[in-house]
Amino acid sequence: MQPAPVPVFDGHNDTLLKLELQKGTAKDRSFFEKAAFDHIDLPRARTGGFAGGLFAMFVPSRIARNGEAAFNPADQANFAEISHEFAREFTSRLFGQAERIADKAPDAVSICRSSMEIREAMEAGRLAMVLHIEGAEAIGEDLAELEAFHGRGLRSLGPVWSRKNIFGHGVPMAFPASPDTGPGLTDAGKALVKECNRLKIQIDLSHITEKGFWDVAKASDAPLVASHSNAHAVCPSPRNLTDRQLDAIAETRGLAGLNFHVAFTREDGAMRSDTPLETLVRHMDHLIGRLGEDGVALGSDFDGCLVPAAMKDVTGLPNLVDAFRKAGYGEELIEKICWKNWISVLERAGI
Repeated sequence: MQPAPVPVFDGHNDTLLKLELQKGTAKDRSFFEKAAFDHIDLPRARTGGFAGGLFAMFVPSRIARNGEAAFNPADQANFAEISHEFAREFTSRLFGQAERIADKAPDAVSICRSSMEIREAMEAGRLAMVLHIEGAEAIGEDLAELEAFHGRGLRSLGPVWSRKNIFGHGVPMAFPASPDTGPGLTDAGKALVKECNRLKIQIDLSHITEKGFWDVAKASDAPLVASHSNAHAVCPSPRNLTDRQLDAIAETRGLAGLNFHVAFTREDGAMRSDTPLETLVRHMDHLIGRLGEDGVALGSDFDGCLVPAAMKDVTGLPNLVDAFRKAGYGEELIEKICWKNWISVLERAGI
């Protein structure tokens, strides 16, 4: 009999967006039924050891006719600014997706509002779902929506995606490029960080410009976290973190989650599914060297990226764990990477 896979609590996926956009299309699917496409559903999660994670709520700039979000980096329309009204309504729909999943199967899925609830859900065999907003366009400058979203379970927020909003600027999907691509936080963005600190909502530094990163580092009293970003020294994408940024995260006892998207892992930035899992290991080696064994985790970007073919979907997580073992990682380190470090950093943030 095969041993049980190592549990994984993951830092980022776009599954709620996939489920929402595919309603009424040929790809309309239930989270509770195994699909042959996309990356995460409950049956496949159980097969791969996926015990939970941060479920992102992201509002695309443009939606294609087939119900998919349009992410072609060559088309700037996919990175256009969006209105507060549209973002607020769409984000509420994504909250609804998560709430319906949890309500339909309370013995199988929990929306977790604290690190303690994550532990309890994992121990009980329930999928631990933590809600995250990626790009804060759904929140107005007066921050009125933030407390309401917090009441619905919001515990993590990225002020920007890879576009401009009232809080700051995101990095483009360019290659090769530095993350120092534009301005930092606005005054509204600094106020957002402070209010998130008060409410114990984690600030996510993935997608933000380097100037924005340093503005958050100055304004925030919580550990610095980049949920799904890799090492710029290994792959020079602006979505990745420089060594100086990684050192700043380490100083706050923060965390970076390894992104599985092939273009953010390869030295040439190519979109090739034949990218070996050893490429991800090379990033993890670098992250451990800068952040230490307690500052690294997984931030897959499942359902929002192209993963290596050797992984395919969430059922391939044990293949990545095997690649870590082949690289000489011990079982204690693997458990830290796969789930323990995420819960620990949320605890340090008071969540």
